Amino acid sequence: MNKVAVLSAGSWGTTMAMVMADAGNTVTLHARRSELAEAINTRHENPAYLPGIVLPTTIRATTEPAEALDGAHHVIVSIPAQTLRTNLTAWAPLIPADAVVVSLMKGIETTTGLRMSQVITQATNIPETRVAVLSGPNLAREIATRQPAASVIACTDESAAKTLQAACLTPYFRPYTDTDVIGCELGGAVKNVIALAVGLATGLGLGDNARAVLITRGLAETARLGTALGAEPLTFAGLSGIGDLQATCSSPLSRNRTFGEHLGHGMSVAQATSAIGQTAEGVKSSQAILDLARGHSVEMPITEVVVAVINGQLTVQDAATRLLARAPKPERYET
Repeated sequence: MNKVAVLSAGSWGTTMAMVMADAGNTVTLHARRSELAEAINTRHENPAYLPGIVLPTTIRATTEPAEALDGAHHVIVSIPAQTLRTNLTAWAPLIPADAVVVSLMKGIETTTGLRMSQVITQATNIPETRVAVLSGPNLAREIATRQPAASVIACTDESAAKTLQAACLTPYFRPYTDTDVIGCELGGAVKNVIALAVGLATGLGLGDNARAVLITRGLAETARLGTALGAEPLTFAGLSGIGDLQATCSSPLSRNRTFGEHLGHGMSVAQATSAIGQTAEGVKSSQAILDLARGHSVEMPITEVVVAVINGQLTVQDAATRLLARAPKPERYET
């Protein structure tokens, strides 16, 4: 039986704690707030992020990182992308020497343009062979109700990915393995930006045809950037690519899509942030993704529009026109 530490008691972290517990692991969940830890331990519920969901009694919560990390075989990290480096710098001495660190985060660090696995290796000095990412069409609330879902575990060390795969396999959660860490991470990060665009279009009253265009061309943007950075193109046809993109762009459970809808309905960025109440990673990561693209001479027109709206350089009304306005050319070669 593995001991698993889950760092952060947000919706996705708590959900993965449940998956790992259902798979037979001993799970300790780190929560920042004592009242949340107490609710998880006594009521077996996370009322702040997953109200109404009954958690396994085998999940134990603590506010002490050292207690959560003590003896852990797998360390699952699910915190806002822009706070990862600071938190990991403090936690690094507490991570067991042979533990595999698993990133659930789908963002790009704004100050460096690094993917989350790269931040983990920098902040902790843990080799990339012990850093894995988990990505796919994983809407936390659905998985928390034990509805069927699948995901991809990517690690440069295939044996580490397979060990984690076995550790989180349940009747409702099916993990696959891959070694394309770059592709899996970029698929998860860029889909949040495309979901913002889809939400924006939905809020403006555009229909299913427009949504399909944005999803399809958004996938093309993702694949172009990923290929330029060394990802395998076929990764984007899988769960961490089109699978995650489709779920995030289509579901009202998606924070990024919902954030975009709020903008389309006339809210400001500040108002939409308040309305969501949780982190929409695409808002912070969009500029970093666009900077990455420009640095590699990759055109990402949908991402450009999203960044312009978030930065106040483009009105939502003008964004609707810009999102679908591209010079006619053969689809296969469109940039």
